[in-house]
Amino acid sequence: MSIAIRLRQLRKTFGDVVAVDSVDLDVADGEFLTLLGPSGSGKTTVLRMIAGFEQPTSGTIELAGVDVTEVPPYNRDVNTVFQDYALFPHMDVLSNVEYGLKVKKVPKAERRQRAEEALASVRLADYGSRKPSQLSGGQRQRVALARALVNRPRVLLLDEPLGALDLKLREQMQVELKELQRAVGITFVFVTHDQEEALTMSDRIAVFDAGRIAQIGTPVEIYEHPQTPFVAGFVGVSNLLEAGVAATLLGRQGLWSVRPEKIRVMLGSVSPEGNERAAAGVIREVVYVGMSTRFIVDLDAGATLIAVQQNSHATSSEVNAMRGQRVTLMWNTEHEIPVGS
Repeated sequence: MSIAIRLRQLRKTFGDVVAVDSVDLDVADGEFLTLLGPSGSGKTTVLRMIAGFEQPTSGTIELAGVDVTEVPPYNRDVNTVFQDYALFPHMDVLSNVEYGLKVKKVPKAERRQRAEEALASVRLADYGSRKPSQLSGGQRQRVALARALVNRPRVLLLDEPLGALDLKLREQMQVELKELQRAVGITFVFVTHDQEEALTMSDRIAVFDAGRIAQIGTPVEIYEHPQTPFVAGFVGVSNLLEAGVAATLLGRQGLWSVRPEKIRVMLGSVSPEGNERAAAGVIREVVYVGMSTRFIVDLDAGATLIAVQQNSHATSSEVNAMRGQRVTLMWNTEHEIPVGS
C-alpha cells in the first residue's frame, strides 16, 4: 500500500492549550479519509498542518514519503477546499478555475483545456462564462472543487466544504463528492463534525477527541464496534449499559452499547425467546420525525434507553398515543457490543 500522508507524533499547542496531541496517522493513496469530531477536537488543526497553514509544535508530516514539515504551503502537492468557496466574484467561472494555473505560468491553451476538463468533471461544462453570483450554493461548491482539481494535486483537503449548504443539497453533494473522488482517484482528507456525513462518504474515519484520535476504522467498524464511550456516543446514537444495569439486564459486567435501531418496542409484557433480550419499562417521550419515531423509555432496571422504529405502518397519532404506556424493549443479544474491547 502506497502512503500519501504520514503523520508522526504530530503536536500543536497555542499557548497553554494543546490543540493536537501526539497524532500518528497514515493515509493511503486514493483513500477517502474523514477527520470527524466536535468543535475544538483538533481535526481542523491537523488539516491545516497538512496543508502547511499551521506549523506543528513538534512531530513530522510526510507527503508521498517526503518530509514536508518545514515546506511552505505553495510547495506542497496538496490543494484545499474551504466552506466559504473563496471564489473571485469579478471573474467568470472558467477564469476562477484557471487562476491557479495562470499563477504557475501554464500556457494559455493548456490551462484553458485543463480548466474545461475540470469543469466537465464536476458537471459544469456549460457554466464557464457565468459569474459566481449567478450560481447556486451547490454549483459554487463544485466550481471550488474544479479549481482545486485542475492543479492535479496528490491530496485534496476539504475543510467542512458542505457546511454552508441546506440539508437536501448537502446530502446530494455527499454522493457527488464520493463519486467524484472515485473517478479522479485522488486522496481526499475531509473534515466534518457531521457523523452521518462521515459514515456516508468515507473509506475510513478518524474520530477526534480532545486533540487525539480516539478510534480509526471503516464506517462499519466505527459504528458497530466503538472502542470508547466517546465514540459510541458521538457517532450516531448509542445506549450505554454499565455497572448494575448491565449486570441486571445482560447478566454481564463492563460497558455495553446497544444501538436504538436494533431495539423493538412491544406493548405490554413480552417474554424473550431464543437469543432475544427483554427489558420492561414505560415510554416517557415520543419524538415523531416523519420516517421514524424515537421512543425514550425509562426501564424498571433503572436506565433510560432510546429505541427507533420506522413508521412503515403507524401514523403520528398512533405513535404519540403510546406515551406513558408500559412496554417491553426487545433486542438480539448479538447486538450487545462491548465498548473498548
